Amino acid sequence: MARTCFITGKKRSSGNSVSHAHNNVRRSWGVNVQKVRILVKGKPKRVYVSTRALKSGKIQRV
Repeated sequence: MARTCFITGKKRSSGNSVSHAHNNVRRSWGVNVQKVRILVKGKPKRVYVSTRALKSGKIQRV
């Protein structure tokens, strides 16, 4: 299962790691997601949610 945010849809992004000699190497940045219990359609469910969504108050933990 890919670690994507259930609320915002954020997922892993990719780009280049650039050295001082300007050598490019592909790398990826993961999303800071936490496994939390929230209400989905009235029932508690354990999903991955980004910390930005948690901190902003977009969801309430159960």
